[in-house]
Amino acid sequence: MLLDLDGLAVVRVERLEDGTRRVYLATAGEQARACPACGAFATRVKGWVVTRPRDLPCGERGLELAWRRRRWHCTQPGCARRSFTEQVRQVPAGARITTRLRQAAGRRVRGAGSTVVQAGRDLGLSWPTVMDAFRQVGQEVMTAPPGPVTVLGIDETCRGRRQRRRDPRTGRWEPRAERWHIGFVDATGIQGLLGQVDGRAPQRRAGLAGNHPQALA
Repeated sequence: MLLDLDGLAVVRVERLEDGTRRVYLATAGEQARACPACGAFATRVKGWVVTRPRDLPCGERGLELAWRRRRWHCTQPGCARRSFTEQVRQVPAGARITTRLRQAAGRRVRGAGSTVVQAGRDLGLSWPTVMDAFRQVGQEVMTAPPGPVTVLGIDETCRGRRQRRRDPRTGRWEPRAERWHIGFVDATGIQGLLGQVDGRAPQRRAGLAGNHPQALA
């Protein structure tokens, strides 16, 4: 059975009474015994521990992972990390789910139109776990520069009723919050909302467009 989890090897597979497949794993890469603090390769085994990280579903039946991994002593002088447990990229230290399961949950919400609740139901994850995964994959979109825009859409939106507050120093009534917002969208593409600013003055429009000249190429 091939799971495609880098650094882990399948030892054997057991089918349970309900059809669930339990996959027993062992560490396959030497990098797993490198101390996360100093990077030195450990040579003294402190003990063994079995962890059961959750992974993507495989077919219609359930899938359980059982990874028997070692705890190592770090004997490097001056290293504050006395011991550590083996870890790989797909199962970092302390992780209860694989990296690819977390990413899949976030992508379902970000790009597949799924709600956080539905993604949790489909993958067997809690709401906070899926929401945290969505925030992580969302940063990939938020930090990426926008691509060229053929037609830039500009939309002014007024929200709520106008509210005022009295300035205690001057006694004058002032707006409590800006009611107008300007949204900039990719009108003919797939990038959606490019940005949003408060206010409705023309200089506010030009300001955002000037901050993203590559979007208007």
